[in-house]
Amino acid sequence: MFSLILEKIKAIFDFIQNYFKTVVFLTILFLVLTPSGEIVPQANLAKIELSGAIMDTSKVLEKLQEAKDDKNIKGVLFVVDSPGGAVAPSVELAYVIKELKETKPVVAYASGVMASGGYYASIWSNKIIANPGSMIGSIGVIFQSFNVEELISKLGIKPQTEKIGKYKETGTPFREWKEYEKEEIQKVISQTYDMFVADVSSARNLDPKNHTHFADAHIFTAHGAKEVGLIDEIGTLSTAQKELMTLSGVSVPVWTKEDEFEKFMNKLMESSMQSVVKYFSSGLSAKMDFN
Repeated sequence: MFSLILEKIKAIFDFIQNYFKTVVFLTILFLVLTPSGEIVPQANLAKIELSGAIMDTSKVLEKLQEAKDDKNIKGVLFVVDSPGGAVAPSVELAYVIKELKETKPVVAYASGVMASGGYYASIWSNKIIANPGSMIGSIGVIFQSFNVEELISKLGIKPQTEKIGKYKETGTPFREWKEYEKEEIQKVISQTYDMFVADVSSARNLDPKNHTHFADAHIFTAHGAKEVGLIDEIGTLSTAQKELMTLSGVSVPVWTKEDEFEKFMNKLMESSMQSVVKYFSSGLSAKMDFN
């Protein structure tokens, strides 16, 4: 197991080394080709993207706050392509958008996948529009861990634990869970699921008693999601843009533009960090996700 960890670390450093020259070259090229002194019209609509697994949402939250504070921004297009992720960041995004909607309209657009935490983050938007080929839903909660007891036994490793609190080892990967621990985990995910269903029901005007119809981790196509009330409309990105223009009263849209190099670097770093975190956490700890 330790050799695998070392190999993974080596692979990460090899990746950085191999692509370092490329990153430096792109940085120089970007600085050389970026026009200076260009007069750019004031943006009146913001496009903010949520893509990939939801782990660290600080940048997205920052952009949402900037859009809220900017009096020139009359509306926000929230473009989502996410299968979900950690519970707390997903809920945080949902409630920030709920607050934002009180001051300016928000249209959420499912560009590929809007599932689990990705859907939770979008529920308080004024409208949810989905690409015809998108996947929606998966309203559920999962708590995962590995049982590495047999593996560490073969390696001659014996875990040692001192604890105070009956449930302090709940979710440990070093042995099979006891029944009372399984019950504790089930209690936590049940409460989280109830919160998920309650918020979706409130935001989408659905009956929580019918949660097995629209939730229960069902995965829907865009058409199926519209039938059960999870989205408002099926369309393309231009459909969502036009809807936001209507809601915001903007006739001549000027969209915020994200720095392309910054966008590239952010995606590169997010992809690398997610790979590292997933590798080290998958076998060593339990986690609860909207996935």
